[in-house]
Amino acid sequence: MTQHLDNPGPSDTPGAGTRTPTQSTPRREPGRRKRVPSRLPLLLLSAIGVAFVVYVVRPYLTFDPAQARIPPQHSLHYAFLAGHVITGSVAVLTTLLQLWPWLRRKHPAAHRLSGRVYLLAGAIPSALLALAMYPVAFTPGSVAVLLAAPLWTIAAVLGWVRARQHRYAEHRRWMVYSFAIMWGFGVWGFAIGNIGMHWLGVNPFIAVEAARWVGWVGTLLIAHWWLERSAGRNLGGVTTRARKTPATATTVQLTVPDL
Repeated sequence: MTQHLDNPGPSDTPGAGTRTPTQSTPRREPGRRKRVPSRLPLLLLSAIGVAFVVYVVRPYLTFDPAQARIPPQHSLHYAFLAGHVITGSVAVLTTLLQLWPWLRRKHPAAHRLSGRVYLLAGAIPSALLALAMYPVAFTPGSVAVLLAAPLWTIAAVLGWVRARQHRYAEHRRWMVYSFAIMWGFGVWGFAIGNIGMHWLGVNPFIAVEAARWVGWVGTLLIAHWWLERSAGRNLGGVTTRARKTPATATTVQLTVPDL
């Protein structure tokens, strides 16, 4: 193990002091950019996701309507709101586990379990509760909620179905779409709305409308661009392009009766 770290000493053997091709330091190809460590984006997303969950979910754990960040119109609205926030927080945290390459490679059973939790305790209930609150939702951006919630759930269900069919490239694609919609609407939408209202002084109606559209649509477009750009590469043990099997030619023999 340490032979590559020790400098070879002088020897009587001809050529012992020269470097062999296997010992030479590989040169970076001209024009090739140095890659960012793969852990850094996940660490940043994890820090943002955990901070977002702690900030958003804490008032609802008291089950006190007076502490809700969105004033509820009645007790049922508060129950739906608290359930939506808590299950949405489950979705955010399990997304971080789903995106962890080491967990996916070394502990596939834990990856599958976190995926089921994401789907059954996060995406589906959170999206259904968001749709249930639509009649009493804040008017700006309500159409965005009506569109994003079912798309989020449909993408997650399709991802689960593709995994059950062992079509892992398609599973990955649909789950990335689901993560992008959820993360863009929840995390980035929250950031855009608050920055617009409190830092830039934008009208609250305009800020909320922009946050509920730009957040998830923009993230979804970026996710699609990244999937297409990385197509065919092996990322975390998953090939990112679906295999195409050549069609098998079938010969059909027709028997025509004599007239």
